[in-house]
Amino acid sequence: MNAAQRNRHASLLRASGFEDGPALTVQSTDGEIPQGRELSFAWLSGTVMTGLTSVLLMGAALYVSFQGQDTFSTAYKALQLAAPKLEQPFATDITAKSSRIRPVAATRSDLETIEASIRQVVDGREILRNQPFTRLRATLATTATSLSADAPAYDPVAILNATQPLQAGALDLNADVYGTDVDGEVAVRQADMPASFIPARAISDEVAADFVRGSAEATFYTEDAPPTLAYAALGPSLDALAKEGTPSSPNGIAENVTVVPKTTLAANNGPGRTERFLTVREVGPLADTLVRNGFTRAQVSMVENTLANLMPASGLPAGIRLRILYGPLTSDSNSLVPYRMSIYRPEGVQGDPHIATVALSDNGQYVVGLQPDWVDFPHEDIEQINVGNLPTVYRSIWETGRKHDLDDDTIQRIVGMFAYDVDMTKRISAGDTIEILETQDAPDAKPELLYVSLNLSGTKRQLYRFATEDGTVDFYDPDGETGKRFLNRRPLEGGGTLRSRFGYRIHPIFKTRKLHTGVDLAARSGTPIYAAGDGVISYYRWQSGYGNKIEIQHVNGYETAYGHLSRYVDGLGVGSKVRQGQLIGYVGSTGQSTGPHLHFEILINGNLVDPLSVKLPKDNVLAPQYRDAFNQAMAQIDDLLAREGTPTQVAAAKTP
Repeated sequence: MNAAQRNRHASLLRASGFEDGPALTVQSTDGEIPQGRELSFAWLSGTVMTGLTSVLLMGAALYVSFQGQDTFSTAYKALQLAAPKLEQPFATDITAKSSRIRPVAATRSDLETIEASIRQVVDGREILRNQPFTRLRATLATTATSLSADAPAYDPVAILNATQPLQAGALDLNADVYGTDVDGEVAVRQADMPASFIPARAISDEVAADFVRGSAEATFYTEDAPPTLAYAALGPSLDALAKEGTPSSPNGIAENVTVVPKTTLAANNGPGRTERFLTVREVGPLADTLVRNGFTRAQVSMVENTLANLMPASGLPAGIRLRILYGPLTSDSNSLVPYRMSIYRPEGVQGDPHIATVALSDNGQYVVGLQPDWVDFPHEDIEQINVGNLPTVYRSIWETGRKHDLDDDTIQRIVGMFAYDVDMTKRISAGDTIEILETQDAPDAKPELLYVSLNLSGTKRQLYRFATEDGTVDFYDPDGETGKRFLNRRPLEGGGTLRSRFGYRIHPIFKTRKLHTGVDLAARSGTPIYAAGDGVISYYRWQSGYGNKIEIQHVNGYETAYGHLSRYVDGLGVGSKVRQGQLIGYVGSTGQSTGPHLHFEILINGNLVDPLSVKLPKDNVLAPQYRDAFNQAMAQIDDLLAREGTPTQVAAAKTP
């Protein structure tokens, strides 16, 4: 290249912005090197570290979001890309850290129909007819879902109203129960034996048959029809009507279940995740099964739309298995919602066992998910036991009742029947059971409750329905006493929240060890307070320490005291007679108090006792003249409970 060509190329380079400058260097102090030509290792390393830190922070945030226990990311967990088979028991909670296997309990829901012949007196005539009864034996729900989220708040006064005696309905529940079935209805007429008849000392089988036939034709009849042959003899005892060896106790008690939490603090940590395994025995609407297991109607609609294209063309077969994961909607929620549900084919059916899975997404929608980690499906229906999830006795009865289609009035009466004997605000224990016997629903009559038993922590309480001659119906235990107690243990609206029990404690104000003479039931200021029982007001003014105080004198040496009231009810004073449930004052924080609450005391013959645990007398005891009839009615109910029934399926599913 000659000189002219080099000059031409140099001109073109300068025109394009090219600059002939020194090379980059790490030395920023060399001679005449212009600023900006040096290379800084500090700047380069800072840039690289900033990028790496950003990547790590974003990755950690995403990981925590998808794995966190208090987030709404269950759907992502369900959509994981691998589902390996785990070599671990199905009871292990793989969604939370733990050093021990979470215990499980078998969940029994035996709903059966029992047929029995009863004898009634209708318009002066005795009639024999078949009467169907429904028997429920079930474990109390260990998980509170949306099924009972709208249950009425616990209110002792409302419970008092729910336990008032009933009036006898169309069914005479004290009727005789027979072991022989009849077709339709058979009218019975009693006739005296002819005075001239003298039976032989020994008769043949043929003569005996003729005698029975003749007696039946003479004493049983139907109007405007030829004589009808029917015979139903009263046995020497109703126990002989039951099959020999038939157990009379509920078989819904969970066996071999041990609940030993690692620490008692687990019960106060709030709700956590739990999982339910169940088998649908018969084909029916899938929506009904989902509703009974905690799905709302809106959630059921979303699930059905999601599963529309995933169900087999022939529909879901009988015996499908469901695996439902529950968790809290929010950290302070007292109800669990279904996070994920998986449907599996019955055992032994050809094809992939897993049919479909839906999971709750971050925006509250149910989306399609892959099969969760495989576990061997149990043969019996089970549910994990999460100590933080165990509901109160009150909430569990509502959850169990609605799951088995009991109407709200019946559930409220059941709660009221045991509320005076059981602390309804206490958490249930795994394996607690309930047993119910009632008449079947009919077009012309509502179901009539006949018997209820609760088995809580190994203690069984039974109540039988009985009607007296005046038509008053109430429920009595085997000793002939009602569940209603002489005094209410929580005499304020809503029952309050127990803040301090009876016994020695460190005084919250004086910081000294003193006897706490009652129980403190916290409630909002102005909450109504009611008389715990019938009595006469003996004290009605300010008292040091107690603030505004009321004392009521009851019969047989019983007294109750109410402290820290904000104000009294107008029109009452010393000497006023009050009845159980009558408004006497309002919750406050007067006297030596650290916040609004009711200080409630019970004294027996001047001695202070624990209001929540002292054994109180029953308010109503069956009169002696009814004991024989009650024992007979109780034996009849026990006979029905001991009979084998026809299963009635509660949970059923079919293609949506």
